[in-house]
Amino acid sequence: MRLQELGEWELLQRLSAFAPAGQLDDDAALLRERSGRTLVVNTDVLVEGVHFSDTTVSPQDLGWRAAAANLSDLAAMGCTDVGGLTVGLVAPGDTPWDWVEGVYRGLSEALARYGGCLLGGDCSSGGQRLLAITALGHLSTERGAGPIRRGDGRPGDWLICSGPHGLSRLGLALLQGELAQEERDGLPPELQEEAIRAHQRPRPRLDVVQELITVRPEHCTWRVGGTDSSDGLQLAAVNIARASGCGVLLEKEALPLAPEFHRLPQAERWCLGGGEDFELVLALEPVWAETLCAAMPDCSRIGRLIDADAHRVCWADSGEPLDPAAGYCHFQ
Repeated sequence: MRLQELGEWELLQRLSAFAPAGQLDDDAALLRERSGRTLVVNTDVLVEGVHFSDTTVSPQDLGWRAAAANLSDLAAMGCTDVGGLTVGLVAPGDTPWDWVEGVYRGLSEALARYGGCLLGGDCSSGGQRLLAITALGHLSTERGAGPIRRGDGRPGDWLICSGPHGLSRLGLALLQGELAQEERDGLPPELQEEAIRAHQRPRPRLDVVQELITVRPEHCTWRVGGTDSSDGLQLAAVNIARASGCGVLLEKEALPLAPEFHRLPQAERWCLGGGEDFELVLALEPVWAETLCAAMPDCSRIGRLIDADAHRVCWADSGEPLDPAAGYCHFQ
C-alpha cells in the first residue's frame, strides 16, 4: 500500500496509532506546564513545488507565509500569546544566500507583527528546498478561556468563519496567468490586489481569538469547536463535523465571498476548496456567535451543525451533499 493509495486522511489515522488517543485530532498539540499554563505546539512543512514557487512568491513573502501558516494553527487552537518559531532549513548547496536571507527577513517581519521571535532550528543540504517550522505559544488564561478543538462542536451551534474565502486561490491564479483575459478584465483592480496580498501575505487570525474571549457572554461556558481553513473552507467544516459527531448545513447564499468575486465562474468552487485562506472556522452557541459577528464585521454565519450520523456537509436549502472532493489533499 503506497501513500497515494492511502491518501492524507488515512495516513494520519494510521499514524495516530503511535500517539496517545486523540493526540493527532487537532491543528496543534496542547501541553500542560507546571506553572498551570497550557503550551501550544505546532509543526508544519513547506516544500518547494508543493507549497511554494519562485514564480509566485518572493523569498520574503515565503518567509511570511511560512510563519503565518504555523501561527494560524496556533490561533486555531485558541492561542493568543506567541512564543516564537524554530526553523529547519533544507536547501541545495547552490542556493543563493540572498534567497535564504529573504526568507528569514520575511519570517522576522511576521513575528514582529504577531509576536514571538526566532528560537532556533537546524540547517541541512538536500536536493530540494524545504522549510520545517515549529511554532510555540500559550493559551490565554483571561476570562476562563480554554482551547479550541475540532471535536467541541454540538448540534445547534452556528458555524462562523472569520473572513472571505477563495481570495488566496484567486491570487495564485492571477500570479500564474491562469485566468482568461476577459475574466481578469472583469475583476476590479482592488480585488486583484487584495487577492494577491491574501496569497503572498496571509493573516493568522489571532485577533479573532482575542475577540472571542472578550465578547464571550457571562452565561456561556468555554466550549468552542474550530479549526483553520488552510486546506479549504469545506474541508474545515468536514473536519469539525467528523470530530464533533455532527453534520453541517451550509447556506449557499451566506458563502463568504469578497465583493465582486462572484463574477468569476470559479468563485464558489474556490471559496469552498481553494485553500490557504488561513481564516478560522468556529462552531459556537448562537448567542456567542451573534456577539462575535457584531464585534467583528469580517466574521459571518455560514451555516449550523446538526445532529446527523453521516458527518457530511450539505446545502441547507436542498439537503444535497457537497462534492466531497473539494479541498487540498496530499499524496493524491
